[in-house]
Amino acid sequence: MLSALIWVPLLGALLIATFPLNHAEKHAKSIALTFAGLLVVWSVVLAIRFDVTLPGLQFQESLPWVDAIGLTYQLGIDGLSLPLVLMNAVLTWVAVYSTDESIQRPRLYYSLLMLLNAGVAGAFVAHNLLLFFLFYEIELIPLYFLIAIWGGARRAYAATKFLIYTAISGILILIAFLGITWLSGASDFEYEAVRLQALPLGTQTFLLIVLLIGFGIKIPLMPFHTWLPDAHVEASTPISVLLAGVLLKLGTYGILRFGLGLFPETWALLAPGLAIWAVVSCLYGALTAIAQTDMKKMVAHSSIAHMGYVLLAGAAATPLSILGAVFQMVSHGLISALLFLAVGVVYKKTGTREISVLRGLLNPERGLPLIGTMMVLGVMASAGIPGMVGFISEFLVFRGSFTVFPVQTLLSMVGTGLTAVYFLLLVNRSFFGRLPDQLSSLPRVSWAERFPCIVLGLAIVILGLYPGWLSRWSEMTTTAMLEPPATVVTAPALAVPVD
Repeated sequence: MLSALIWVPLLGALLIATFPLNHAEKHAKSIALTFAGLLVVWSVVLAIRFDVTLPGLQFQESLPWVDAIGLTYQLGIDGLSLPLVLMNAVLTWVAVYSTDESIQRPRLYYSLLMLLNAGVAGAFVAHNLLLFFLFYEIELIPLYFLIAIWGGARRAYAATKFLIYTAISGILILIAFLGITWLSGASDFEYEAVRLQALPLGTQTFLLIVLLIGFGIKIPLMPFHTWLPDAHVEASTPISVLLAGVLLKLGTYGILRFGLGLFPETWALLAPGLAIWAVVSCLYGALTAIAQTDMKKMVAHSSIAHMGYVLLAGAAATPLSILGAVFQMVSHGLISALLFLAVGVVYKKTGTREISVLRGLLNPERGLPLIGTMMVLGVMASAGIPGMVGFISEFLVFRGSFTVFPVQTLLSMVGTGLTAVYFLLLVNRSFFGRLPDQLSSLPRVSWAERFPCIVLGLAIVILGLYPGWLSRWSEMTTTAMLEPPATVVTAPALAVPVD
C-alpha cells in the first residue's frame, strides 16, 4: 500500500514525459490532476485503514535491495508520518490545480511535480536511514528545476542558493547516518536496528549536533534560513505552496524521527539549548516579517517563526508537546499554502505584491472580496485565533512545553503576538481603505482560482473545530516516541519473498 505512494506518481511522471508533444499543452495538466487525485484518494484509504490503537509502524513492506551496504527497501507509516503523507498528496493536487493553463513546457513541469511528490512521500515512509537519505536527495532535483525554469527574474540565483544549502544539508545528514550505523556496529541502516544500538555519550552528542544542523538548514532555522525568502519570492505560486506546505516539514520530521527518536538521552541533555534556538528563530522570523513590504516575503519570513514552534515542542519532549508538533506541521502546511495562494492571486490581478501600493482590495464591487476574505482567514489562523487549526497547534505546543521550559515558552508566545502585528499590517494596508484609481478595474477572479483557497480554508476551520480527527491518528505514536523502543508495538510487516 505504501509503495503506491511512490510508484504511482513516478508512473504519472513517466506518462506525462512521454506524452506526444503536439497534445502536451492540452492534456498534461489533466493527466497530472488525475494522478494527484488518485494519490489523495489512496492517502485517504490509508488513513481510514490505519489502526489508531497501534503506536508503531503499519502497512510495513520489506525488500532486500543492496545488502552489501545495508540498504533495504523498508517502508512503514505511523501517526507521525501519516498526516504528512496525506498533506503531501492534498497540496500536490492543489499545486497542480492552481497552475496556470498557459505554463510553458508543461510536460517537463508536471513530470517534475509528480517526481517531487514521489520523493517527499518516500522520505516520509522510509524506515531505512539510507533509503530516507535517497528520497531526501531525490526531491532536491525537481524543486531546483521548478524554481530555476519557472521562477521570477532572479530565479537562477534563488535556485542555486537553494541547491547549495540543501546539498550541504544532505551531506551532513549522510555523515550522521553513516556515523550512527558504522560506529554502533549495526549490520544495516534499518531504523529499529540502529535505534537499539548504544554509543558513547560524546559520540552521540557529535552525531546529534551534525543531524540537527543538517535538518535545521531544511526547516530552516535561524541562521540557516537565508535561502528560504529568496526561493519563495522567485518561485511560482504552486511551487511556493509545496515548498512551505510540505518541503519544510522534511526538516521537522527528520528532527523528531531521527534526532529525538535515535538519541533520546542525548536529546535531553541538548534540550535547553534547542529551546533557546527555537526562541531565537521564532522572534527573529517574526521581527523580520514586520520589516517586509513584499507580501510574499512577509509570509516566507513567518514560516521561519512558526517552524521554531516545532523545535520548541521537540525540545520539551512531552507527549502533549510532540502531539502539538504534529499539529503545528499540519496547520502551518495548510495555512501557509492558503496565504501563498491568496498572494499569488493578488499578484496576478494587480501586478504587484508591494504592501505600500495596494489598498482596498476587499472592495465588494471592484476589488477581490473573496480572496481578501481567504487572506483574512489565513491571517487569523496563523495568529492563533480560536476556532481554527492554528490555535489548536499553538495551544498544544505551548501547553506541552511550558512545564519543561516556562521562560522559553513565554518568549515564543511573544512571537505569536508579533504574528498578529505583521499580518494585521498586511491586511490593514492592502485590503482595507479606499481602492485606488489604478486598481479600479481589476480582472475578475474565476471560480477555478477561488476553489483551492476555499478547500484549504475549510480544512483550516474544520480541523480547528474538530481537532480529534487529526489527534486520533497521532496520539498513540507521539506518546510511544518517548518510551523505550521495546515497548512499541508494530503491525506485522509485509515480507516480500526473494529468490
